[in-house]
Amino acid sequence: MNDDFLFADEPDEETPLSEAQGSSGQWKVMIVDDEPEVHAVTKLALNDFSFQGKSIEFISAYSGAEAKALLAQHPNTAIILLDVVMETDDAGLLVAQYIREELANTHVRIILRTGQPGQAPERQVIVNYDINDYKSKTELTAQKLFTVVMSSLRSYRDILAIDHSRQGLEKIIHASADLFSAHSMEQFIDGVLQQLTSILGCNDDALLVTSSLVAGNPAEDTDPEHLIVFAGMGEFEKREGQPVTEVLENSLLQAFYDALKSKAIVYKENYLVAYCTSKFTHGSLLYVSGLPGQISDSQKKLIELFSQNVQIAYENVQLQNEIEDTQREIVYRLSEAVEHRSIETGNHVKRVAFICYDLAKAYGLPEDEAEKLMFASPLHDVGKVGIPDGILNKPMKLDEREWEVMKTHASIGYEILKNSKRAIIQAGAIIARDHHEKWDGSGYPAGKKGEDIHIYGRIAAIADVYDALRHRRCYKSAWPLEKVIDTIEKGSGSQFDPQLVTLFKSRVEKLEAILKKYPDSDEDDVR
Repeated sequence: MNDDFLFADEPDEETPLSEAQGSSGQWKVMIVDDEPEVHAVTKLALNDFSFQGKSIEFISAYSGAEAKALLAQHPNTAIILLDVVMETDDAGLLVAQYIREELANTHVRIILRTGQPGQAPERQVIVNYDINDYKSKTELTAQKLFTVVMSSLRSYRDILAIDHSRQGLEKIIHASADLFSAHSMEQFIDGVLQQLTSILGCNDDALLVTSSLVAGNPAEDTDPEHLIVFAGMGEFEKREGQPVTEVLENSLLQAFYDALKSKAIVYKENYLVAYCTSKFTHGSLLYVSGLPGQISDSQKKLIELFSQNVQIAYENVQLQNEIEDTQREIVYRLSEAVEHRSIETGNHVKRVAFICYDLAKAYGLPEDEAEKLMFASPLHDVGKVGIPDGILNKPMKLDEREWEVMKTHASIGYEILKNSKRAIIQAGAIIARDHHEKWDGSGYPAGKKGEDIHIYGRIAAIADVYDALRHRRCYKSAWPLEKVIDTIEKGSGSQFDPQLVTLFKSRVEKLEAILKKYPDSDEDDVR
Protein backbone atom coordinates (compact mmCIF):
# COMPACT_ATOMS: atom_id res chain seq x y z
CA MET A 1 0.00 0.00 0.00
CA ASN A 2 1.09 3.63 -0.47
CA ASP A 3 1.03 6.06 2.43
CA ASP A 4 1.79 9.74 2.21
CA PHE A 5 3.42 9.64 5.63
CA LEU A 6 5.24 7.38 8.01
CA PHE A 7 4.78 9.28 11.27
CA ALA A 8 3.23 12.61 12.05
CA ASP A 9 5.39 15.55 13.15
CA GLU A 10 6.88 15.28 16.64
CA PRO A 11 6.24 17.76 19.40
CA ASP A 12 9.34 19.30 20.96
CA GLU A 13 8.92 17.59 24.35
CA GLU A 14 11.45 14.87 25.16
CA THR A 15 10.62 11.78 27.14
CA PRO A 16 13.11 9.20 28.46
CA LEU A 17 12.88 5.92 26.61
CA SER A 18 14.55 3.55 29.06
CA GLU A 19 13.87 2.09 32.46
CA ALA A 20 16.11 0.66 35.15
CA GLN A 21 18.01 -2.46 34.09
CA GLY A 22 16.54 -5.75 35.24
CA SER A 23 16.63 -9.26 33.82
CA SER A 24 18.42 -10.01 30.58
CA GLY A 25 16.73 -10.86 27.26
CA GLN A 26 14.65 -9.11 24.65
CA TRP A 27 11.01 -8.43 23.95
CA LYS A 28 9.94 -9.71 20.55
CA VAL A 29 8.01 -7.17 18.49
CA MET A 30 6.73 -8.23 15.05
CA ILE A 31 6.19 -5.57 12.41
CA VAL A 32 3.70 -6.72 9.76
CA ASP A 33 3.46 -4.23 6.91
CA ASP A 34 3.96 -4.34 3.14
CA GLU A 35 5.88 -1.02 3.13
CA PRO A 36 9.62 -1.43 3.89
CA GLU A 37 9.78 2.22 5.00
CA VAL A 38 7.33 1.47 7.83
CA HIS A 39 9.66 -1.24 9.11
CA ALA A 40 12.67 1.06 8.92
CA VAL A 41 11.06 4.02 10.67
CA THR A 42 9.47 1.84 13.37
CA LYS A 43 12.84 0.33 14.19
CA LEU A 44 14.43 3.78 14.21
CA ALA A 45 11.78 5.20 16.55
CA LEU A 46 12.18 2.30 18.99
CA ASN A 47 15.91 1.84 18.53
CA ASP A 48 16.87 2.66 22.14
CA PHE A 49 13.66 1.40 23.74
CA SER A 50 14.09 -0.56 26.97
CA PHE A 51 11.56 -2.03 29.37
CA GLN A 52 12.64 -3.81 32.56
CA GLY A 53 16.16 -3.99 31.24
CA LYS A 54 15.13 -5.69 28.01
CA SER A 55 15.52 -4.17 24.56
CA ILE A 56 13.41 -5.05 21.54
CA GLU A 57 14.07 -7.78 19.02
CA PHE A 58 12.32 -6.84 15.78
CA ILE A 59 10.77 -9.44 13.50
CA SER A 60 9.66 -8.27 10.06
CA ALA A 61 6.87 -9.71 7.93
CA TYR A 62 5.77 -8.09 4.66
CA SER A 63 2.47 -9.93 4.15
CA GLY A 64 -0.20 -11.68 6.15
CA ALA A 65 0.95 -15.08 4.93
CA GLU A 66 4.53 -14.38 6.01
CA ALA A 67 3.30 -13.18 9.39
CA LYS A 68 1.47 -16.46 9.98
CA ALA A 69 4.61 -18.45 9.20
CA LEU A 70 6.80 -16.31 11.46
CA LEU A 71 4.35 -16.57 14.35
CA ALA A 72 4.82 -20.33 14.36
CA GLN A 73 8.58 -19.77 14.72
CA HIS A 74 8.20 -17.09 17.40
CA PRO A 75 5.29 -18.08 19.67
CA ASN A 76 6.66 -15.83 22.43
CA THR A 77 6.16 -12.65 20.41
CA ALA A 78 5.02 -9.90 22.78
CA ILE A 79 3.56 -7.33 20.36
CA ILE A 80 2.42 -7.35 16.74
CA LEU A 81 2.23 -4.00 14.95
CA LEU A 82 -0.18 -5.11 12.27
CA ASP A 83 -1.12 -3.30 9.08
CA VAL A 84 -4.67 -3.98 7.89
CA VAL A 85 -4.40 -3.62 4.10
CA MET A 86 -1.59 -5.65 2.52
CA GLU A 87 -1.92 -8.38 -0.14
CA THR A 88 -5.69 -8.10 0.42
CA ASP A 89 -7.88 -5.43 1.97
CA ASP A 90 -8.42 -7.58 5.08
CA ALA A 91 -5.07 -9.41 5.29
CA GLY A 92 -4.28 -7.93 8.71
CA LEU A 93 -7.69 -8.81 10.11
CA LEU A 94 -7.24 -12.40 8.93
CA VAL A 95 -3.88 -12.53 10.72
CA ALA A 96 -5.51 -11.31 13.93
CA GLN A 97 -8.20 -13.93 13.59
CA TYR A 98 -5.58 -16.63 12.91
CA ILE A 99 -3.61 -15.67 16.03
CA ARG A 100 -6.55 -15.84 18.39
CA GLU A 101 -8.57 -18.70 16.92
CA GLU A 102 -6.14 -21.10 15.23
CA LEU A 103 -3.02 -20.50 17.30
CA ALA A 104 -5.09 -19.87 20.44
CA ASN A 105 -2.50 -17.28 21.42
CA THR A 106 -4.12 -14.90 23.88
CA HIS A 107 -0.86 -13.47 25.20
CA VAL A 108 0.46 -11.45 22.27
CA ARG A 109 -0.75 -7.85 22.11
CA ILE A 110 -2.16 -6.97 18.69
CA ILE A 111 -2.00 -3.31 17.62
CA LEU A 112 -3.64 -2.56 14.29
CA ARG A 113 -2.06 0.28 12.27
CA THR A 114 -3.73 1.53 9.13
CA GLY A 115 -3.37 4.42 6.78
CA GLN A 116 -6.85 3.80 5.38
CA PRO A 117 -9.29 3.78 8.31
CA GLY A 118 -12.24 3.59 5.95
CA GLN A 119 -11.20 0.12 4.85
CA ALA A 120 -11.60 -1.13 8.42
CA PRO A 121 -13.70 1.14 10.66
CA GLU A 122 -12.37 1.17 14.21
CA ARG A 123 -15.69 0.42 15.94
CA GLN A 124 -16.41 -2.55 13.72
CA VAL A 125 -12.89 -3.95 14.04
CA ILE A 126 -12.75 -3.61 17.83
CA VAL A 127 -16.10 -5.41 18.19
CA ASN A 128 -15.45 -8.22 15.71
CA TYR A 129 -11.76 -8.94 16.25
CA ASP A 130 -9.81 -9.64 19.43
CA ILE A 131 -7.28 -6.85 19.08
CA ASN A 132 -5.79 -4.68 21.82
CA ASP A 133 -5.42 -1.29 20.14
CA TYR A 134 -6.26 0.46 16.88
CA LYS A 135 -4.14 3.31 15.55
CA SER A 136 -4.44 5.43 12.46
CA LYS A 137 -1.02 6.26 11.06
CA THR A 138 -2.02 9.90 10.88
CA GLU A 139 -2.04 10.03 14.69
CA LEU A 140 0.83 7.63 15.43
CA THR A 141 3.83 9.82 16.21
CA ALA A 142 7.06 8.32 17.49
CA GLN A 143 6.10 9.41 21.00
CA LYS A 144 2.70 7.77 20.74
CA LEU A 145 4.32 4.65 19.30
CA PHE A 146 6.59 4.56 22.33
CA THR A 147 3.58 4.95 24.62
CA VAL A 148 1.52 2.22 23.01
CA VAL A 149 4.47 -0.21 22.96
CA MET A 150 5.29 0.53 26.60
CA SER A 151 1.69 0.02 27.77
CA SER A 152 1.34 -3.11 25.65
CA LEU A 153 4.52 -4.62 27.07
CA ARG A 154 3.29 -3.94 30.58
CA SER A 155 0.06 -5.74 29.74
CA TYR A 156 2.01 -8.60 28.18
CA ARG A 157 4.25 -8.82 31.25
CA ASP A 158 1.26 -8.93 33.58
CA ILE A 159 -0.50 -11.55 31.47
CA LEU A 160 2.62 -13.73 31.60
CA ALA A 161 2.87 -13.25 35.36
CA ILE A 162 -0.76 -14.29 35.80
CA ASP A 163 -0.26 -17.28 33.53
CA HIS A 164 2.91 -18.33 35.35
CA SER A 165 1.08 -18.04 38.66
CA ARG A 166 -1.76 -20.14 37.27
CA GLN A 167 0.68 -22.79 36.08
CA GLY A 168 2.44 -22.68 39.44
CA LEU A 169 -0.84 -23.09 41.29
CA GLU A 170 -1.75 -26.00 39.04
CA LYS A 171 1.56 -27.60 39.97
CA ILE A 172 0.85 -26.97 43.64
CA ILE A 173 -2.59 -28.57 43.31
CA HIS A 174 -1.26 -31.59 41.43
CA ALA A 175 1.72 -31.85 43.77
CA SER A 176 -0.47 -31.68 46.85
CA ALA A 177 -2.83 -34.27 45.41
CA ASP A 178 0.12 -36.57 44.72
CA LEU A 179 1.51 -36.05 48.20
CA PHE A 180 -1.80 -36.61 49.95
CA SER A 181 -2.41 -39.78 47.93
CA ALA A 182 0.96 -41.27 48.84
CA HIS A 183 0.64 -44.44 50.92
CA SER A 184 4.29 -44.84 51.87
CA MET A 185 7.03 -42.60 53.11
CA GLU A 186 9.09 -43.45 50.02
CA GLN A 187 6.33 -42.20 47.72
CA PHE A 188 5.82 -39.14 49.87
CA ILE A 189 9.47 -38.10 49.96
CA ASP A 190 9.96 -38.69 46.25
CA GLY A 191 6.87 -36.57 45.61
CA VAL A 192 8.02 -33.72 47.85
CA LEU A 193 11.46 -33.38 46.35
CA GLN A 194 10.41 -33.93 42.74
CA GLN A 195 7.46 -31.56 42.89
CA LEU A 196 9.37 -28.78 44.61
CA THR A 197 12.27 -28.96 42.16
CA SER A 198 9.70 -28.99 39.34
CA ILE A 199 7.95 -25.87 40.67
CA LEU A 200 11.27 -24.04 40.91
CA GLY A 201 12.65 -25.39 37.65
CA CYS A 202 15.74 -26.91 39.28
CA ASN A 203 16.90 -30.50 39.56
CA ASP A 204 20.02 -30.37 41.66
CA ASP A 205 20.44 -31.42 45.30
CA ALA A 206 17.45 -31.64 47.63
CA LEU A 207 17.02 -32.70 51.22
CA LEU A 208 14.29 -33.22 53.81
CA VAL A 209 15.28 -33.25 57.47
CA THR A 210 12.98 -33.64 60.44
CA SER A 211 12.80 -34.29 64.15
CA SER A 212 9.09 -35.14 64.13
CA LEU A 213 9.19 -38.78 63.11
CA VAL A 214 6.06 -39.75 65.03
CA ALA A 215 2.71 -38.22 64.14
CA GLY A 216 1.10 -36.50 67.06
CA ASN A 217 4.38 -36.14 68.96
CA PRO A 218 5.36 -32.54 68.28
CA ALA A 219 8.57 -30.89 69.36
CA GLU A 220 7.61 -27.33 70.18
CA ASP A 221 11.21 -26.10 70.37
CA THR A 222 13.09 -28.15 67.84
CA ASP A 223 16.68 -28.80 68.82
CA PRO A 224 18.84 -28.60 65.67
CA GLU A 225 21.08 -31.25 67.18
CA HIS A 226 18.20 -33.72 66.91
CA LEU A 227 17.43 -33.13 63.24
CA ILE A 228 18.14 -36.10 61.02
CA VAL A 229 18.18 -36.56 57.25
CA PHE A 230 14.90 -38.16 56.31
CA ALA A 231 15.41 -38.24 52.52
CA GLY A 232 17.77 -36.78 49.97
CA MET A 233 18.52 -36.31 46.30
CA GLY A 234 21.78 -35.59 44.53
CA GLU A 235 24.73 -35.51 46.91
CA PHE A 236 22.43 -36.35 49.84
CA GLU A 237 20.98 -39.49 48.28
CA LYS A 238 22.90 -41.88 50.58
CA ARG A 239 22.69 -39.84 53.79
CA GLU A 240 19.29 -40.92 55.16
CA GLY A 241 19.20 -41.43 58.91
CA GLN A 242 22.30 -39.37 59.64
CA PRO A 243 22.31 -36.31 61.95
CA VAL A 244 22.10 -33.11 59.96
CA THR A 245 25.11 -31.77 61.87
CA GLU A 246 27.25 -34.50 60.29
CA VAL A 247 25.89 -33.98 56.77
CA LEU A 248 25.92 -30.22 56.25
CA GLU A 249 28.82 -27.80 56.18
CA ASN A 250 28.72 -24.90 58.63
CA SER A 251 27.41 -22.23 56.24
CA LEU A 252 24.50 -24.42 55.16
CA LEU A 253 23.86 -25.57 58.70
CA GLN A 254 23.56 -21.93 59.74
CA ALA A 255 20.80 -21.45 57.15
CA PHE A 256 18.97 -24.39 58.72
CA TYR A 257 19.29 -22.82 62.16
CA ASP A 258 18.03 -19.50 60.77
CA ALA A 259 14.98 -21.18 59.22
CA LEU A 260 14.20 -22.94 62.51
CA LYS A 261 14.62 -19.77 64.52
CA SER A 262 12.55 -17.59 62.20
CA LYS A 263 10.09 -20.39 61.32
CA ALA A 264 10.20 -19.11 57.75
CA ILE A 265 11.87 -19.73 54.41
CA VAL A 266 15.48 -18.68 54.12
CA TYR A 267 16.63 -17.77 50.60
CA LYS A 268 20.29 -17.75 49.69
CA GLU A 269 22.12 -17.17 46.41
CA ASN A 270 21.38 -20.54 44.82
CA TYR A 271 19.41 -22.48 47.42
CA LEU A 272 16.60 -22.22 49.92
CA VAL A 273 15.71 -23.79 53.26
CA ALA A 274 11.97 -23.96 53.94
CA TYR A 275 10.55 -24.42 57.43
CA CYS A 276 7.53 -26.74 57.33
CA THR A 277 5.00 -26.85 60.12
CA SER A 278 1.36 -27.51 60.88
CA LYS A 279 -0.89 -27.55 63.93
CA PHE A 280 0.19 -31.09 64.79
CA THR A 281 3.97 -31.30 64.37
CA HIS A 282 6.94 -29.00 64.02
CA GLY A 283 10.50 -29.05 62.89
CA SER A 284 10.69 -30.36 59.34
CA LEU A 285 12.94 -28.52 56.90
CA LEU A 286 13.19 -28.69 53.13
CA TYR A 287 16.44 -27.79 51.38
CA VAL A 288 16.71 -27.32 47.62
CA SER A 289 19.77 -26.14 45.72
CA GLY A 290 20.44 -25.30 42.10
CA LEU A 291 17.88 -22.51 41.95
CA PRO A 292 17.57 -20.98 38.46
CA GLY A 293 18.55 -17.41 39.34
CA GLN A 294 16.57 -14.92 41.38
CA ILE A 295 13.36 -16.28 42.93
CA SER A 296 10.39 -14.09 42.05
CA ASP A 297 7.73 -12.99 44.53
CA SER A 298 5.18 -15.26 42.87
CA GLN A 299 7.54 -18.23 43.15
CA LYS A 300 8.11 -17.41 46.82
CA LYS A 301 4.37 -17.47 47.43
CA LEU A 302 4.15 -20.85 45.70
CA ILE A 303 7.00 -22.18 47.83
CA GLU A 304 5.28 -20.97 51.00
CA LEU A 305 2.05 -22.64 49.96
CA PHE A 306 3.87 -25.83 49.07
CA SER A 307 5.87 -25.94 52.31
CA GLN A 308 2.67 -25.56 54.34
CA ASN A 309 1.18 -28.54 52.53
CA VAL A 310 4.31 -30.65 52.95
CA GLN A 311 3.99 -31.09 56.69
CA ILE A 312 0.26 -31.78 56.51
CA ALA A 313 0.85 -34.38 53.80
CA TYR A 314 3.72 -35.80 55.86
CA GLU A 315 1.36 -36.31 58.78
CA ASN A 316 -1.23 -37.76 56.42
CA VAL A 317 1.23 -40.46 55.37
CA GLN A 318 2.18 -41.12 58.99
CA LEU A 319 -1.44 -41.45 60.03
CA GLN A 320 -2.20 -43.64 57.01
CA ASN A 321 0.69 -45.93 57.97
CA GLU A 322 -0.49 -45.95 61.58
CA ILE A 323 -4.02 -46.95 60.54
CA GLU A 324 -2.74 -49.68 58.23
CA ASP A 325 -0.31 -50.99 60.84
CA THR A 326 -3.07 -51.03 63.44
CA GLN A 327 -5.39 -52.89 61.09
CA ARG A 328 -2.69 -55.45 60.29
CA GLU A 329 -1.83 -55.95 63.95
CA ILE A 330 -5.48 -56.52 64.84
CA VAL A 331 -5.71 -59.10 62.03
CA TYR A 332 -2.60 -60.89 63.28
CA ARG A 333 -3.66 -60.85 66.92
CA LEU A 334 -7.19 -62.02 66.12
CA SER A 335 -5.81 -64.79 63.92
CA GLU A 336 -3.27 -65.84 66.53
CA ALA A 337 -6.00 -65.88 69.19
CA VAL A 338 -7.99 -68.27 67.01
CA GLU A 339 -4.96 -70.42 66.26
CA HIS A 340 -3.91 -70.58 69.91
CA ARG A 341 -7.08 -72.54 70.66
CA SER A 342 -5.10 -75.33 69.05
CA ILE A 343 -2.42 -75.63 71.71
CA GLU A 344 0.28 -76.85 69.35
CA THR A 345 0.24 -73.92 66.92
CA GLY A 346 2.66 -70.97 67.03
CA ASN A 347 3.63 -68.71 64.13
CA HIS A 348 1.44 -70.49 61.59
CA VAL A 349 -0.52 -67.41 60.50
CA LYS A 350 2.61 -65.30 60.13
CA ARG A 351 4.36 -67.95 58.03
CA VAL A 352 1.31 -68.43 55.82
CA ALA A 353 1.18 -64.66 55.25
CA PHE A 354 4.75 -64.43 53.99
CA ILE A 355 4.44 -67.62 51.94
CA CYS A 356 1.31 -66.22 50.28
CA TYR A 357 3.11 -62.98 49.44
CA ASP A 358 6.05 -64.83 47.88
CA LEU A 359 3.84 -67.09 45.77
CA ALA A 360 1.60 -64.16 44.76
CA LYS A 361 4.56 -62.17 43.45
CA ALA A 362 5.89 -65.22 41.62
CA TYR A 363 2.43 -65.78 40.13
CA GLY A 364 2.47 -62.21 38.77
CA LEU A 365 0.00 -60.44 41.01
CA PRO A 366 0.60 -56.67 41.32
CA GLU A 367 2.34 -55.46 44.46
CA ASP A 368 -0.85 -54.07 46.01
CA GLU A 369 -2.70 -57.34 45.43
CA ALA A 370 0.19 -59.40 46.82
CA GLU A 371 0.29 -57.19 49.92
CA LYS A 372 -3.47 -57.41 50.37
CA LEU A 373 -3.25 -61.20 50.23
CA MET A 374 -0.38 -61.21 52.72
CA PHE A 375 -2.21 -59.06 55.24
CA ALA A 376 -5.52 -60.90 54.82
CA SER A 377 -4.27 -64.50 54.77
CA PRO A 378 -3.96 -64.78 58.58
CA LEU A 379 -7.77 -64.73 58.60
CA HIS A 380 -8.02 -67.96 56.61
CA ASP A 381 -9.07 -70.04 59.63
CA VAL A 382 -10.94 -67.37 61.60
CA GLY A 383 -14.09 -69.50 61.30
CA LYS A 384 -12.57 -71.96 63.76
CA VAL A 385 -13.97 -69.76 66.52
CA GLY A 386 -17.23 -71.60 65.83
CA ILE A 387 -15.73 -75.09 66.13
CA PRO A 388 -15.93 -76.83 69.55
CA ASP A 389 -12.62 -77.46 71.31
CA GLY A 390 -13.28 -81.17 71.46
CA ILE A 391 -13.26 -81.35 67.66
CA LEU A 392 -10.65 -78.68 67.04
CA ASN A 393 -8.04 -80.28 69.33
CA LYS A 394 -8.95 -83.95 68.96
CA PRO A 395 -5.65 -85.89 68.71
CA MET A 396 -7.20 -88.64 66.58
CA LYS A 397 -8.88 -88.74 63.22
CA LEU A 398 -12.30 -87.08 63.18
CA ASP A 399 -15.35 -89.22 62.57
CA GLU A 400 -17.77 -88.33 59.78
CA ARG A 401 -20.02 -86.17 61.96
CA GLU A 402 -17.07 -84.32 63.47
CA TRP A 403 -15.55 -83.77 60.05
CA GLU A 404 -18.76 -82.20 58.79
CA VAL A 405 -18.67 -79.81 61.75
CA MET A 406 -15.01 -79.00 61.12
CA LYS A 407 -15.70 -78.16 57.47
CA THR A 408 -18.19 -75.48 58.50
CA HIS A 409 -15.31 -73.24 59.65
CA ALA A 410 -14.83 -72.04 56.04
CA SER A 411 -18.42 -70.79 55.79
CA ILE A 412 -18.37 -69.44 59.35
CA GLY A 413 -15.23 -67.40 58.59
CA TYR A 414 -16.77 -66.01 55.42
CA GLU A 415 -19.97 -64.99 57.21
CA ILE A 416 -17.99 -63.25 59.96
CA LEU A 417 -15.95 -61.16 57.51
CA LYS A 418 -18.05 -60.70 54.38
CA ASN A 419 -19.86 -57.46 55.27
CA SER A 420 -16.74 -55.44 56.05
CA LYS A 421 -16.00 -52.39 53.90
CA ARG A 422 -12.26 -52.75 54.48
CA ALA A 423 -10.27 -54.21 51.59
CA ILE A 424 -8.12 -56.45 53.80
CA ILE A 425 -11.13 -57.85 55.65
CA GLN A 426 -12.96 -58.41 52.35
CA ALA A 427 -9.94 -60.31 51.06
CA GLY A 428 -9.92 -62.29 54.31
CA ALA A 429 -13.53 -63.31 53.71
CA ILE A 430 -12.63 -64.63 50.25
CA ILE A 431 -9.66 -66.56 51.58
CA ALA A 432 -11.66 -68.04 54.49
CA ARG A 433 -14.32 -69.19 52.02
CA ASP A 434 -12.11 -70.58 49.25
CA HIS A 435 -8.91 -71.92 50.81
CA HIS A 436 -10.35 -75.45 51.22
CA GLU A 437 -11.78 -75.62 47.69
CA LYS A 438 -9.91 -78.00 45.36
CA TRP A 439 -8.85 -77.62 41.74
CA ASP A 440 -10.92 -80.67 40.66
CA GLY A 441 -14.07 -79.49 42.45
CA SER A 442 -13.94 -81.97 45.34
CA GLY A 443 -13.31 -79.36 48.05
CA TYR A 444 -15.60 -77.47 50.39
CA PRO A 445 -17.77 -75.54 51.19
CA ALA A 446 -19.13 -74.93 47.64
CA GLY A 447 -17.30 -77.50 45.49
CA LYS A 448 -15.78 -74.82 43.27
CA LYS A 449 -13.51 -75.96 40.47
CA GLY A 450 -10.42 -74.59 38.68
CA GLU A 451 -10.25 -70.85 38.20
CA ASP A 452 -13.70 -70.43 39.73
CA ILE A 453 -11.74 -70.59 42.96
CA HIS A 454 -10.40 -67.11 43.71
CA ILE A 455 -6.65 -66.78 43.22
CA TYR A 456 -6.37 -65.68 46.86
CA GLY A 457 -7.93 -68.99 47.92
CA ARG A 458 -5.75 -71.06 45.59
CA ILE A 459 -2.56 -69.44 46.89
CA ALA A 460 -3.63 -69.63 50.53
CA ALA A 461 -4.53 -73.31 50.08
CA ILE A 462 -1.05 -74.38 49.04
CA ALA A 463 0.59 -72.10 51.64
CA ASP A 464 -1.62 -73.47 54.44
CA VAL A 465 -1.07 -77.12 53.53
CA TYR A 466 2.67 -76.67 53.07
CA ASP A 467 3.10 -75.03 56.47
CA ALA A 468 0.75 -77.46 58.24
CA LEU A 469 2.59 -80.50 56.87
CA ARG A 470 6.00 -79.11 57.78
CA HIS A 471 4.99 -78.58 61.42
CA ARG A 472 3.69 -80.74 64.26
CA ARG A 473 -0.03 -80.86 64.88
CA CYS A 474 -2.02 -82.53 67.63
CA TYR A 475 -2.78 -85.39 65.26
CA LYS A 476 0.62 -85.77 63.52
CA SER A 477 4.34 -85.07 63.59
CA ALA A 478 6.13 -82.64 61.25
CA TRP A 479 6.82 -84.10 57.83
CA PRO A 480 10.23 -83.97 56.13
CA LEU A 481 10.52 -81.59 53.19
CA GLU A 482 10.86 -84.33 50.56
CA LYS A 483 7.58 -85.93 51.65
CA VAL A 484 5.79 -82.54 51.64
CA ILE A 485 7.02 -81.70 48.13
CA ASP A 486 5.95 -85.14 46.90
CA THR A 487 2.48 -84.79 48.46
CA ILE A 488 1.91 -81.31 47.00
CA GLU A 489 3.19 -82.44 43.61
CA LYS A 490 0.74 -85.38 43.64
CA GLY A 491 -2.04 -82.90 44.41
CA SER A 492 -1.29 -80.86 41.27
CA GLY A 493 -4.40 -80.73 39.10
CA SER A 494 -6.57 -82.34 41.76
CA GLN A 495 -6.20 -80.40 45.00
CA PHE A 496 -3.94 -77.54 43.83
CA ASP A 497 -3.61 -75.17 40.86
CA PRO A 498 -0.91 -76.82 38.68
CA GLN A 499 0.74 -73.48 37.93
CA LEU A 500 1.08 -72.72 41.64
CA VAL A 501 2.55 -76.16 42.29
CA THR A 502 5.24 -75.47 39.69
CA LEU A 503 5.97 -72.09 41.29
CA PHE A 504 6.02 -73.68 44.73
CA LYS A 505 8.64 -76.24 43.72
CA SER A 506 10.81 -73.54 42.16
CA ARG A 507 10.75 -71.46 45.36
CA VAL A 508 11.07 -74.10 48.05
CA GLU A 509 14.40 -72.69 49.30
CA LYS A 510 12.90 -69.25 49.92
CA LEU A 511 9.80 -70.75 51.53
CA GLU A 512 11.91 -72.90 53.83
CA ALA A 513 13.78 -69.76 54.91
CA ILE A 514 10.42 -68.27 56.00
CA LEU A 515 9.70 -71.34 58.12
CA LYS A 516 13.08 -71.08 59.82
CA LYS A 517 12.68 -67.37 60.47
CA TYR A 518 9.32 -67.85 62.24
CA PRO A 519 9.46 -71.17 64.11
CA ASP A 520 6.80 -72.35 66.51
CA SER A 521 7.55 -71.58 70.14
CA ASP A 522 8.08 -75.25 71.07
CA GLU A 523 10.53 -76.10 68.29
CA ASP A 524 13.89 -74.85 67.13
CA ASP A 525 13.41 -75.95 63.54
CA VAL A 526 11.26 -77.96 61.19
CA ARG A 527 12.34 -81.43 60.22
